[in-house]
Amino acid sequence: MNTKQILLDKIKEKGGWVNTHAHFDRAYTIDEITFKQVYAPLKEKWGIVDHVKRSSSIDQVYARMAKATELMIQQGVKAIGTFIDVDEAIEDKSIKAAQKLRDTYGSQVQFKFMNQTLKGVLDKDAKYWFDMGVEFVDIIGGLPAKDAGREAEHLDVLLSTGKKYNKMVHVHVDQFNTDEESETELLAQKTIEHEMNGKVVAIHSISVGAHQKEKRNEIYALMKKADLMVVSCPIAWIDHPRTERLAPSHNAITPIDEMLPYGIKVAIGTDNIADVYKPFGDGDMWTELKLVLEACKLYDIDSLSEIATKNGLAVLGIN
Repeated sequence: MNTKQILLDKIKEKGGWVNTHAHFDRAYTIDEITFKQVYAPLKEKWGIVDHVKRSSSIDQVYARMAKATELMIQQGVKAIGTFIDVDEAIEDKSIKAAQKLRDTYGSQVQFKFMNQTLKGVLDKDAKYWFDMGVEFVDIIGGLPAKDAGREAEHLDVLLSTGKKYNKMVHVHVDQFNTDEESETELLAQKTIEHEMNGKVVAIHSISVGAHQKEKRNEIYALMKKADLMVVSCPIAWIDHPRTERLAPSHNAITPIDEMLPYGIKVAIGTDNIADVYKPFGDGDMWTELKLVLEACKLYDIDSLSEIATKNGLAVLGIN
């Protein structure tokens, strides 16, 4: 019994892979300078990428995005959700490159672009670039940890904007694998408050697994009430450093096996490819799904194929 081939055939039968989360504009930017900084904490890396963004031309950004897109097409990916940076470091270069990408490859793969908010959304200058990105992208992107201490305000901006423009919202949450974080729970609460049920997606949600079981179940029930969907990028977070903080035994993977019984839609993405975040990231969809099924001990072929295909379409708002 060739289980891998059976699963791959099922994915093809259901329309092909869907890569719901990436950062194609920064793909293939690892160089001698950034490689020396690969061990820097995540929050430092948010600023490290600025030199690449400032020095890149529109053509260079496009070339990176095109290379990543062709890699996806070779794998049979039918839809892609990728963030693009829109801030003072890169200005509107990624927007122009993304438009060219859609013009070139739009007949082969369906794109959904999202704006990355590495500078936050509350600062006046950051808000200027956020508003510019909102006009172009298909889905509103967010990173509440960048406005630390004001995460609720950050989410209010994202969700009110999504509601105003009738666009979905994808938010990076709970990335540090600790019970000190409760961003997924906050996102679910805010989704309900803004009446955005079914239009919001939590990206990563690693820290949910660090909470006690009773608390996890409360979070899952709230997520279901909000119809909050989830994107897991397992390769991006399996490297999370060990700490001495006590927590329930768990790994650094989105607890998909616990979410699915609640009826929560979960999809997968490749996240970073060959950049300072993941210098060896290669954008392989099978590797992502393989890590999901092993880390979560999820061997149901129908569930796995849904994660790779139909759930991805739902996460991207594609019928």
